[in-house]
Amino acid sequence: MNTDAVRLNITLPKDLVTALNRVTEPGQRNRFITESLKERLARLEKTELEAKLAEGYQATALEGIEITREFSAADLENWDEY
Repeated sequence: MNTDAVRLNITLPKDLVTALNRVTEPGQRNRFITESLKERLARLEKTELEAKLAEGYQATALEGIEITREFSAADLENWDEY
C-alpha cells in the first residue's frame, strides 16, 4: 500500500457502515474502502478509455474504407479466379 496517505473525514449512510462492519475484520475498514475505490476507479477509467477508442475508430472509419478501396486492385492481384 502507498505510504503517502491523506486522512479524510467522510460521511456514509448508517446501513452502509453496518454492512461494511459485517464484511471486514476490526481495523480493516480502511483497506476495504481503499481497495473498493481502486476497483471502481479502474472500471471508470476503462469505460472512459473504451469510449475514446470507439470515438477514434468511428472518426477514422471512412479513411479506412477509402484506403481499402484504393488498394483493392492490388489486394486481388495474382489471386486465382474463383
